[in-house]
Amino acid sequence: MDFMNQEEKQEILERFLQYVKVDTESIPDQEAVPSSEKQKQLGLLLKTQMEEMGLSHVRMSDHGYVYGEIPSTMKRRCAVPVLGWIAHMDTSPAVSGAGVHPQIISNYDGSDLRLDQERNYWLRMAEFPSLKRYIGQDLVVTDGHTLLGADDKAGVAEIMTMASYLMKHPELEHGEIRIGFTPDEEVGRGADFFDVKGFGADFAYTVDGGELGEIEYENFNAANAKVVIRGKSIHPGSAKGQMKNAVLIGMEFHQMLPVFENPAYTEGYEGFYHLHAMKGDVETAELEYIIRDHSMEQFLQKKERMGKIGNYLNEKYGAGSVEVSCVDSYFNMKEKILPHMHLIEHAVQALKRIGVEPKIVPIRGGTDGARLSFQGLPCPNLCTGGHNYHGRYEYIPVQSMEQCVEMLLGIVFLYANSIDTISSEEEG
Repeated sequence: MDFMNQEEKQEILERFLQYVKVDTESIPDQEAVPSSEKQKQLGLLLKTQMEEMGLSHVRMSDHGYVYGEIPSTMKRRCAVPVLGWIAHMDTSPAVSGAGVHPQIISNYDGSDLRLDQERNYWLRMAEFPSLKRYIGQDLVVTDGHTLLGADDKAGVAEIMTMASYLMKHPELEHGEIRIGFTPDEEVGRGADFFDVKGFGADFAYTVDGGELGEIEYENFNAANAKVVIRGKSIHPGSAKGQMKNAVLIGMEFHQMLPVFENPAYTEGYEGFYHLHAMKGDVETAELEYIIRDHSMEQFLQKKERMGKIGNYLNEKYGAGSVEVSCVDSYFNMKEKILPHMHLIEHAVQALKRIGVEPKIVPIRGGTDGARLSFQGLPCPNLCTGGHNYHGRYEYIPVQSMEQCVEMLLGIVFLYANSIDTISSEEEG
């Protein structure tokens, strides 16, 4: 049984198509938040739309965070927790988010989809077998020139559609709702200036996951590591016993890391070292890594190994040759969610109610919710329905977005109906 009728369901696609056309690509390595002012364009649009819906305390901060509140409609005296719903407005800088032109494939027949005529980009089932599950459904795809932006504008659209439905149906009982949209999640700064206290939620969900049915409350422990190598340049004709080639030492450093602990060989709960940038010459070289592991013990061991390699190479090539620095990014939110497993249980029930099999999976990455959980706001992650994020082959089924909205509403109403009613006599 669905909460929304067909006319109400159409709103999700309309919102999604509107939001993806606003360029909100974030920029790495910027001190300012948001890293790109254009993110505020979507923020202002969402602020206006929430005001038009009738939400209360709608506001946008100087850093581009957008907040709104939906009052409780409970007629009974009940201890209903205040629920928060959070999604991020920015898109990944991995592929351009400017000039997004979504295409709608109605009643997908299972054939390969040619996204772009000129560059011959195809969305092929042989490469992306998940497409087979959506034969007969309606897909939103890219035109091959940009990403789509379903990460996380699908989450934004789903939360906004949920809010619209609740505002249109005040006769339905639910507790207080808080809504928050963040900038710069894709560059790791989405929680930097989130006003947890002002948000006022007891618990929250980020709506920033993938395939329909996925629920996530375990994520990587994460750190950024930088290796700086200082060499010594000598004319190669007279370099014997004198030259210290920083680039070669950098190669040696990387070869001392476990070969199979890199992203190309890992899955599930397996962690990795990922060399994502390298530059240099004989005099100076720099290697940039991200370190990831679900296990805190193994995460600490990985950071320790980096330091030990640096120490070994300093003994070999001389003190100060190799400098290793690590900065923690976020930690596994599992320990913060385990005392509040009702968050997961309600999400599981809401999915089963609409005929979707729940899949509890680890996040091979992080979300705003991971950091917010450590700031006192337990915040697991829910699916948005999309596939192939951060690239031109991104797609999302319309029906998955509709079911995600049904899931959000289901969780809201489960919280309203699964608590104990407090009578005035008991209060006295």
